[in-house]
Amino acid sequence: MVTVGEVRSVDMALVPPARAGLREVVRRRYLLRLLVRRELSARYQASFLGLLWSYVNPLSQFAIYYFVMGVLFNLHQSVENFAIHVFAGLIVVTFFNETVNAGTRSIVRNRALVQKLAMPREMFPVASMLVSAYHMLPQLAILLAVSWMSGWKPDLLGLVAMSLSLMIIVVLATAAALAFSAANVYFRDVSNVVQIVTNLTRFGVPMIYPYTVVADRFNGHTSLYLMNPIADAVLLMQRALWVGTTKNPRSTMLEQLPSQLFSRGVVALGMAVLILGLGQLAFSRLQDGLPERL
Repeated sequence: MVTVGEVRSVDMALVPPARAGLREVVRRRYLLRLLVRRELSARYQASFLGLLWSYVNPLSQFAIYYFVMGVLFNLHQSVENFAIHVFAGLIVVTFFNETVNAGTRSIVRNRALVQKLAMPREMFPVASMLVSAYHMLPQLAILLAVSWMSGWKPDLLGLVAMSLSLMIIVVLATAAALAFSAANVYFRDVSNVVQIVTNLTRFGVPMIYPYTVVADRFNGHTSLYLMNPIADAVLLMQRALWVGTTKNPRSTMLEQLPSQLFSRGVVALGMAVLILGLGQLAFSRLQDGLPERL
């Protein structure tokens, strides 16, 4: 019990928030939880559907892609369980795009907190990533259920592939959100450029078309294509869920996925970690002028 007049001493270093970095975000995770709850409440305030809106956007995109690519271009005949193939990639791409777009605007959107509170400013783009992850989990649960009903059964390598896929996207999206959120304070055009780039992301990964189309078009020379960590993450998610729904999973892996997929995924994760370091460096260089620019 604390008595009146008692002075409590807290042995804690006073770290300037401008130099704290991501480690300080982890240390002050109680503030991060509050910020995530605030973001969720603000997003669904006065909304009739609430959380259901997180399903409407990816499901509407899925319906468009399935109709255009599956029906008009007849890809559902050449790709077994085309719907699961598309949705496995769509979840990964949507998670990345939402994180980067929301993270880019996070500093500007929270200008009052940035100017008044002594807290790690990296917390805002990180919170955007966690909010996007919150929306992604129910979608992943639906994909798991549909895959299971289509014959998929959990396997160790599949779970490893799913975990590796999500780690790549978490790290890469956080890195991009960090760098772009600070740059957007200096040049507000950055958010518009990011929006265009993320729109193109959907076509740079084997989601609405199979990987074999790329391999056939470039006669197997796909090294440059597979240097895209997002493409590796999509392929790993398809390995985790879509492959298990096909009639002959082993044949599907050999014929429709690139060789050494797991080693490529590890390299992609390493690239994402390197990009995260560069994103943190860019953020640290720019953040001193954020309050004045805001």
